Amino acid sequence: MGRGRAKAKQTKVARDLKYRTHETDFGALAKELHGGDTGTRQTEQSADDADDWSDYADPQRD
Repeated sequence: MGRGRAKAKQTKVARDLKYRTHETDFGALAKELHGGDTGTRQTEQSADDADDWSDYADPQRD
């Protein structure tokens, strides 16, 4: 009991995803799937000696 609203919302979202027209950027999708320009990223990373998560590090911590 009590699933009426949840099921209705799921149905609405599923119907929206099924019938909505999508403007897909296939160029950006291809870059994301193939890794884009990996050569420059590797050289930048070795020059900085920084990992992928260093941008998110807390500057207050030592």
